[in-house]
Amino acid sequence: MEISFPYYSDIPPFDVPDKNLLGVYQPPEVEPGAPVSDLIRRAFENPIESQRISDLARGAKRVLILTDDYTRKTPVKEVLSALIPELDAAGISRSDIRILIALGTHRPMTDAEVAAKFGRDVCRSFEILNHDWRNQERLVDYGITEAGTPIRVNRAVEEADFIFGIGQIVPHRIAGFSGGGKIIQPGICGEETTAQTHWRSAMCPGSEILGVADNPVRLEIESVAERVGLAAIANAVCDSDGRLMDMFVGHPVGAHRAGAELSKQVYGVRIPEPADILVIDSYPMDIDLWQGAKALYAGELAVKKGGVAILVSPCPEGVSRTHGLILQEGYRRSWETISLVESGRIADKIVAAHLVRVGRVIKDNGVGILISPGISRLDTKRLGFRYAAAPQQALDMAFELKGEDASVLVIRQGGAALPLVGA
Repeated sequence: MEISFPYYSDIPPFDVPDKNLLGVYQPPEVEPGAPVSDLIRRAFENPIESQRISDLARGAKRVLILTDDYTRKTPVKEVLSALIPELDAAGISRSDIRILIALGTHRPMTDAEVAAKFGRDVCRSFEILNHDWRNQERLVDYGITEAGTPIRVNRAVEEADFIFGIGQIVPHRIAGFSGGGKIIQPGICGEETTAQTHWRSAMCPGSEILGVADNPVRLEIESVAERVGLAAIANAVCDSDGRLMDMFVGHPVGAHRAGAELSKQVYGVRIPEPADILVIDSYPMDIDLWQGAKALYAGELAVKKGGVAILVSPCPEGVSRTHGLILQEGYRRSWETISLVESGRIADKIVAAHLVRVGRVIKDNGVGILISPGISRLDTKRLGFRYAAAPQQALDMAFELKGEDASVLVIRQGGAALPLVGA
């Protein structure tokens, strides 16, 4: 059977013998229930476990709106078109509203990206800032959670008395699902806070985190968000192409959990069993390997012990513009990276957590092969992958490793897919 990745024009198709193929899977085609404007309007009119935003924000003097960044397809412009009138109705002057892009540890958004995401009217009307997780002068201390996470957060929260978060809910290896309190942690936190939650997640198998809404890491993220004062959220559930399926507005936990239920339906991929060879692409999370690795996190649930994971990810921005340590250290067996952290050789736990998660798939569990036009052959090998120029070459390599009778599973849109094993 010939298989292609229709959204990648520079990745050629490949052929899998029918006798080996377990199937080609991707998140199901789901049609939006209503036009975007209607879905957003209904969500604001019917907040979950919360007063209407116009009532909740009444009396506030300074408002901080947090939004996700270029790695998400959240319809921020449209959400703001519904949110700003709510704040108007609360009696808040537009000059007292500030927007902060919750980048986490991602690179800053460019002016062109900001204009595209927010629209020129919003850019002209409001101050829009990029969060800088490395700028210690812009961080303030909010104490320590009961679990021991130090809370260092952007000073903008101290300058506001109403904080609103706009984000998207997709399956997520670190937090179970994105969205909700993640707009605070890691969205606008410093390195110390983010390192703690990322490392905590890396110590858990993917099956205990990915697609599990209530997990220890998510609860810790929500503890940070509550301490900082996140008042309410508007979270989108979009499909992989960015089409809005529904919007959830209201309490940062209650609205998030409702959205997570839909997200599981939108992104859940029912597979018959893990395979000897997994071919998975990283769409739509493919700007760099920091994002593209999300497909491997999902792949952990879909490839057998001792199997081969083939990752297809364009990575036009290479490995990572903000985390050069990834290429410097490369992916090892997870216990080796953990030992390097414990010995002090690796101090950056944010990167170390990433190295552990990928290492579990391509080192502990088996072999990883990378197909990426944005990453050179030399860098691919430095990272610890085997290099292939095209999917067919990678599949042939995998058959050499696993034998001619090896089972093959293909997952498209793996950057957001949630593999669910069984009928």
